[in-house]
Amino acid sequence: MLDELRYLLHITDTGTFTAAARKAHLSQPALSAAVRRLEDAMGARLFHRGAAGAELTAAGHALLPHARAALAAVEDGRRAVAELEAGATGEVRLGAGATACTYFLPPILATYRKRWPGVVLRVREAFGDELEELVTAGAIDIAIITAATRRGGRRDGLDPWRDDELIVVGAPGVNPRDAGWITFGAGSPTRALLLARNPGAQVVMELGSIAAVKGHVRAGIGLALVSRAAVAADVARGALVELELPWAPVTRRLALRHRGVDRLPPAAARLRDVLLERLP
Repeated sequence: MLDELRYLLHITDTGTFTAAARKAHLSQPALSAAVRRLEDAMGARLFHRGAAGAELTAAGHALLPHARAALAAVEDGRRAVAELEAGATGEVRLGAGATACTYFLPPILATYRKRWPGVVLRVREAFGDELEELVTAGAIDIAIITAATRRGGRRDGLDPWRDDELIVVGAPGVNPRDAGWITFGAGSPTRALLLARNPGAQVVMELGSIAAVKGHVRAGIGLALVSRAAVAADVARGALVELELPWAPVTRRLALRHRGVDRLPPAAARLRDVLLERLP
């Protein structure tokens, strides 16, 4: 059944039985037979096949997230067994936004590396919605997300982690009434907070990194809402100034997202423990 579920994903991802068969290293008749077995087991047709390719039926759409979760769970189990057999080795896949990757994680990951030098750490920078999807799909083990509207704890795979205070900064002498805003692209939690607190904000520049945002703000191009941790040194030396606005500062709660403590491979579970013990 696992192979059949994997073929379901191949067809969904590639859009045709022919391309999926190549990806699976199968003949097309063998792939079609596997899909028929899966459809028989599910009691429903899973694909519409036409000149444009293969599209999921309503039943196929209903099955798809469960197929992804089942395959991710098997991969979790494989990694857990492999890590136990190998000892203090393995791999941890961590995802986070730019602020956490740049300012919060380095000392924590350094601590982890000292304790378990044989573990490979893979860190992926992304926005919140993408991080949630990667966790659900089993592509990363733990994500650091903004959890402003979420509640929960260990039972649902969400551990409250730390508060991050966001402040408004500009170049010395800037007039906030005349300045536009420099922020990140669509999907950024920081951008979403800016527009929620200041719906009339005029975005004059979209950038992909905190370093780029700070550089353009220092040049006087506009204002930015950023983590206090990201601009503390700039404010201390006078390169940037913190601006007092009625709606700022803004505090957001960061949290650790995973698919459940009992589903984390050993190396990832140890990283979760280190992240939680390093709370400010």
